[in-house]
Amino acid sequence: MTEMLVKGKEEAFAALRQNLQSVIYGKAECIDILLIAMLAGGSVLLEDIPGVGKTTLAKALARSIDADFHRIQFTPDLLPADILGSSVYNPVSGSFDFRRGPIFCHILLADEINRASPRTQSALLEAMNESQATIEGQSYKLEQPFMVLATQNPVDFHGTYPLPEAQLDRFLVRLDIGYPSAEVEVDILQSYTHDHPLERVAPVLDLKQVRRMQEEVQGVHVDPSLSGYIVSIVKETREESHLMLGVSPRGSIMLSRAAQAAAYYAGRDYVTPDDIQRLIPYVLPHRVLLTSKSRFDGTTKGQVIEDILSRIKVPT
Repeated sequence: MTEMLVKGKEEAFAALRQNLQSVIYGKAECIDILLIAMLAGGSVLLEDIPGVGKTTLAKALARSIDADFHRIQFTPDLLPADILGSSVYNPVSGSFDFRRGPIFCHILLADEINRASPRTQSALLEAMNESQATIEGQSYKLEQPFMVLATQNPVDFHGTYPLPEAQLDRFLVRLDIGYPSAEVEVDILQSYTHDHPLERVAPVLDLKQVRRMQEEVQGVHVDPSLSGYIVSIVKETREESHLMLGVSPRGSIMLSRAAQAAAYYAGRDYVTPDDIQRLIPYVLPHRVLLTSKSRFDGTTKGQVIEDILSRIKVPT
């Protein structure tokens, strides 16, 4: 295989990183994983405390690719129609007109998704999995690229509805931004002195280019030995004594696609074991469930998956 030499791609990725790093300081790895998820056509679960920049990051990404951005604040009284849209009677024409909901965009920020009821949360399932929405028996295709960035607070559980496994499994990656260091926080304060950093973010790609990149990601070569490596890992999660639920076949597919996107992002047209290993901490932990005993003992999902990785032979 050869290095990918598509004119302008490296410059575009550098410009994207620079745009996002101008609003989210000191989080280069988080930004890289977000961009990899976008290239893979996947959605992202941002599990973090309020005020660390989740909304700003989503807005900056939308501006950087000149995409339509909508934000939904999830609350207990939010209904599926508030997300998908509904038919409204038009007294002039005497008919019902369909009014599209906020899901009809390119980047959707589902803020505090675990505060809505399971019925409302499930309104996103079809959109995330099939890029379409069915409203009143009629299916509507969502424009591409389409990406959901959902947030939830891992600390405040009062009045929340935990995301069911079926929905967690549809998120390509789970990220946490975390607090900045003291030095970085000083830089953040300085950047807000005159105006909001978002005001300085300009598009560096258009939607047509993003769609083309997502198509090219699917052409990145995955050697059969690496597919076998992925299957060996997920098979171990299904047999691991510390886990009551292992990774599904959908998880295998998503890990493979994420590895393709990581290789493409790095300028290669082939996947390496390093691509897979880099993405595993972001793609797999939210797809497994610990046993009650493991949770009581203080074992973490990350520790279990690291132990599994240490037992699986890496292809050479």
